Amino acid sequence: MERKHESALSSRQLPAFSEKSRSSIARRVWRHWQFYVLILLPMLYILIFKYIPMFGVIIAFKDYNVVQGIWGSPWTGFKYFEQLFQAPFFWQYFRNTLAISLYGLVVNFPLPILLALALNEIRNGFFKKSVQMVTYAPYFISTVVIVSILIVNLSPNVGLVSNLFRVLGMEPIDFMGNASMFKSIYVFSDAWQFMGYNAIIYIAALSGVNPELYEAAKVDGATRLQKMINIDIPSLIPVMSILLILSVGSTMSVGFEKIYLMQNPLNQYASEVISTYVYKVGLLNSDFSFSAAIGLFNSVVNFVLLVVVNLISKKVSSNSLW
Repeated sequence: MERKHESALSSRQLPAFSEKSRSSIARRVWRHWQFYVLILLPMLYILIFKYIPMFGVIIAFKDYNVVQGIWGSPWTGFKYFEQLFQAPFFWQYFRNTLAISLYGLVVNFPLPILLALALNEIRNGFFKKSVQMVTYAPYFISTVVIVSILIVNLSPNVGLVSNLFRVLGMEPIDFMGNASMFKSIYVFSDAWQFMGYNAIIYIAALSGVNPELYEAAKVDGATRLQKMINIDIPSLIPVMSILLILSVGSTMSVGFEKIYLMQNPLNQYASEVISTYVYKVGLLNSDFSFSAAIGLFNSVVNFVLLVVVNLISKKVSSNSLW
């Protein structure tokens, strides 16, 4: 009887508690409605342009026809994935994508950190602001303009570099036509364009370091290098871990626009990557199902890399995305 009475009492109290909690949530939302409105637009953007288009991956398993539509097109199973893995040049494009991404990660990941550490040590305000402006400015230049600058300056006929070679008595080199140099040109031009902008988040993290740590290190007689190693770098490790996970998670997503603009028949062996291959197969040849299969495979590889690196980071440094 007592148990029945307790269960009946709890069942009567539960709706009252639920109603109270709902009213509390409603009051909280109403009190801070401005913040929810600000969140609404990004959430709609992600929903409309990121999640809803995921429905389109179904055409990777169909023989898609524009007239029949997605649902009317016949199922083909894994036909296009088999075709993908048997394609003669696919693995070459896969290796190019992986090589460019890893090369870029090795070069471009530490450079913003080094720049942030160097700017953090500068005491001259005018010089510091000048360096920041010079390093940030390339980020706001259009990719088309960046590639145009590269093509003009690296031209074997009228390029600045070629003229410098002639002055030194050396033969000019066709950099953009040399397949072995393509990866280095792409990666280091990216470093010039994005290094200053990517350093902002590290500079922000360094600005939050407790000044008392620097004062204590100064009292102990620590040099600038020792302060950097023992205070600055440990303070950046959480941010570095998260950004490294995100960078590895987009390893296979090499920028299409810049690579496509830099391509020419002479360097295509080293410059053809999965994103340009999808464009040429899917849009130029109108083979939408095959291109969807390529894109889905690319996304799965990125997802697996993201999960693996996240687990490794969680075990090694206790920093992770989830």
